[in-house]
Parts: sequence; C-alpha cells; structure tokens
Amino acid sequence: MTAPRPDHVQSLVRGLAVIRAFDAEHPEQTLSDVARATDLTRAAARRFLLTLVDLGYVRTDGRLFSLTPRVLELGYSYLSSMGLPEVAAPHLESLVSRVRESASVSVLDDSSGGHYDVVYVARVPTSRIMTVTITIGTRFPAYATSMGRVLLAALPAPELDAYLAQLRPEALTDRTLADPDALRAVLDEVRADGVCVVDQELEAGLRSIAVPVHDRSGRVVAAANVSTHASRGTAGQLRDDVLPELRACVAAIEADLRAAGS
Repeated sequence: MTAPRPDHVQSLVRGLAVIRAFDAEHPEQTLSDVARATDLTRAAARRFLLTLVDLGYVRTDGRLFSLTPRVLELGYSYLSSMGLPEVAAPHLESLVSRVRESASVSVLDDSSGGHYDVVYVARVPTSRIMTVTITIGTRFPAYATSMGRVLLAALPAPELDAYLAQLRPEALTDRTLADPDALRAVLDEVRADGVCVVDQELEAGLRSIAVPVHDRSGRVVAAANVSTHASRGTAGQLRDDVLPELRACVAAIEADLRAAGS
C-alpha cells in the first residue's frame, strides 16, 4: 500500500468514506453500521456524522442516520465545471450500448459567413459506416444532416430567412434535398415534430435521426443523433425503435445541463 503524501488530509478521506457508506441498499444506518463500513471507531464515526449533520449533509432521528438532498451539491459542483461534451459523453456511451449504433452531439457554426455547418463536439462510434472519418471537430453542411436540420429549425425566423435566401445547396447524393423552398418545408415539420430523419442525403447508405438538446432556459443549444447503415433498418424503424432511446438519452443530458447551471 502506498504511503500517504505529506499533504494528505486523512480526516477528509474519512469524512468522504462516511458519506460513501450510504447507498441504495443502505440508505439508513446506525452509528455502529457506519463505523463498521468505514473501519472507524464508534467515537470517530460519531464525530464525522455529527459534523455532517451540522453541515446539512446528513440527518438523524437520534438512532438512524441518512443522507440529505444537500449531498447532491457535491455532484453539481463537478457538473458545473463541465462543458456540453463532457456532460454528453457518458450518456452517449449508454445510448450506444443500448441501440448498438453510433451516436453524436453537434452544435451549429456559422463562422463561414452564414453558411451554417454542424460541428461534432461529442461522439461514440460503433462500426465505421461512412467513407469520411468523423472525429471531434468534424463539420458537415447543416442542410444535409439530421442534426443540422434540427438546429436550423431552431434559428430565429430572420436568421433562417437570411440563410435560406443565400443557400445554394450542393447535391451530395442523388437523394440530397437541394431546393431551399423544399428545405424550408422540411424544417417547419422538424420544428413541429422535434425530430428529424435524414435518409442517405449526406452519404449513400447512411441514415440518421436527430433531436434537439435544450439548455435550462429551453433554448436549443445542440442536437444529438444516432446514425446507422441503411441496410440495418428503415427510416420508420429508426423512429419506432431508436427515437425513444435517443430522447431518453437527451433528457438525461438536459438534466445534467440544468444541474450544471444551477
């Protein structure tokens, strides 16, 4: 066992051990229970517990001790130091393990002068399904992607009008929607439905489904998607099978974003 460093604060270690002694299987514990779980003497366990009671992290009825919701502040402090990619990553990993398809989060970028792109800020891949390798920072034209259309649909009307007025879409495949008026109609549907499916418009053989990610004020700040090869299911199956899982993932991301901003 490695010896503690000179600046190691043993009392902090023990205090955290007391907090960790409570879990889903042991939400309430006696002084003796905590002492056994932490390998502390009863006297030491009592001092730590009563200190935590004074700080509001633990409550007691005189015999049993339990954590209070204030313990969540410790997690919120961690979340508040994190950005969207860090918040999203574990939820994307969980989503990918359930649907067994690649998942990503992207944001909208107009640094090219009104020619909006989506920029990938978080991604968990499975098998490679695109000829272009996607990494953090990869960008694609927003009009041809599911995440891009979700983000475009959330733009204020004047910004969207200006974008569509100057848009000259390139037909990336024979399925790409390359007419601005038709794109506007699709964006109206996306805004109403809160979901977008793009079927082989960015690349032949690639289907994706995306939904918006909101911040604590309800503003759309990003989009999340699941992408799959067209041979593995229809667009309808994406809506039926993947959409509920994707929405659950985004709900978890949004909950963490709200916590980070509180």
